Amino acid sequence: MTPEIDVAPRPSQLAKLAIPAIVIGVLSGVLLWGVEGVAEILEHGIWVSLPDAIGASADSAWWIIGTLTLTGLAVGLVIRYSPGHGGQDSATVELIGPVLPMRAVPGVAAVLILALAGGVSLGPENPIIALTIALSVALAKRFVPKVPTPYILMMAAAGILGAMFGTPIAAALLLTEMVAAAKRGGMLWDRLFGPVVAAGFGALVAKSLGVALMGDGLGSVYEGPNFEQVLIGTPIALVAALVGIAGAWAMPRLWRLFRRLRNPVLYVTAGGLVLGLLGAIGGPITLFKGSTQTTDLISQADTMTTWQILATALIKIAALTVAAAVGFRGGRIFPSVFIGVAIGLTAQSLFPSIDTPIALACGVLGAVLAVGRNGWLALFIAVAIGGDIEILTVMCVIILPTWLLVTGAPHMLVRDKDDLALAEREPFL
Repeated sequence: MTPEIDVAPRPSQLAKLAIPAIVIGVLSGVLLWGVEGVAEILEHGIWVSLPDAIGASADSAWWIIGTLTLTGLAVGLVIRYSPGHGGQDSATVELIGPVLPMRAVPGVAAVLILALAGGVSLGPENPIIALTIALSVALAKRFVPKVPTPYILMMAAAGILGAMFGTPIAAALLLTEMVAAAKRGGMLWDRLFGPVVAAGFGALVAKSLGVALMGDGLGSVYEGPNFEQVLIGTPIALVAALVGIAGAWAMPRLWRLFRRLRNPVLYVTAGGLVLGLLGAIGGPITLFKGSTQTTDLISQADTMTTWQILATALIKIAALTVAAAVGFRGGRIFPSVFIGVAIGLTAQSLFPSIDTPIALACGVLGAVLAVGRNGWLALFIAVAIGGDIEILTVMCVIILPTWLLVTGAPHMLVRDKDDLALAEREPFL
């Protein structure tokens, strides 16, 4: 959903937006802290305190399978019986969806916390954005009714995106895309794709010839961009994108398959069982949204074989695809970062001479592009994972073949009109 905004506010109007903007920003940070905090407490109880109390191992196959299955049952019950039915199915909506009624807020919060604590391979993005927007719009209608709802929606989305990624840059990039789409239709990224690639090649050539304004940086471990990195990094990004595309192709088909059970209590529970089996095979590192697990994977990569790292990536994309298809509410960006890092580490394991920042950044670029379909976000996260702003030059070149591969591939969303009609009446099947 993109708000239709065609307003050029005056400075006085912008000044009046400052207070609600600050309030929404604070609300976003506190809401994320609260949800994550409750989920962490529940997660500790499920995965640490309870198994310790009964003398079980949380890493055992039976515990992982049982926990994920019960998590699916709990989420299915909330979807079936709570007011608002846990919000919209994340498989059928973009990152920023329609404004939810307040009656749906408790259910959305419940399914999000259960999924985060239970080890489901989804991030918090879609539900936490929906919660922030719903609360912000409701508060604004009561206390600042003159502020247009589209502005409130965008401030809420920006606030929670800034909170999740720890920087306002990602929010600015994504919302610039939204505003452009609302005004002119289509993606701003598609219109700027050519100029961004041209800028990348220009910077790379100037850097190679020693005439670029930017120097080599101060104390950076990254050696700086060059064409060899493009040749090495492009296959990594393409392979990561292909892994993401495979998940995107499979997700709608799995969505339809599980919906044959007709009741969310049944199909989300069944999905939890499948996730448990995948988790038992891949181990704890393939569970949860993937942020902590990404760090663990990087630190453990030296002790793993190439095939073990690759298997971790494949199990994670399977878990992400199943979790997205069976009705769990959550986002796909955090798990896709894990997948991209795993592909990058696989490449580095095969060819140890590849620089770690390049391997990781290219893997993340390809995976996030395929799963999230947002060039700005893919570039931003790739540079953040690579750890050096100069990597952006190489990424802007490597994104050329990667985006051309991704743009014609399936999107990890349920788009068929008949399927969407089925999703709208899902809780009542």
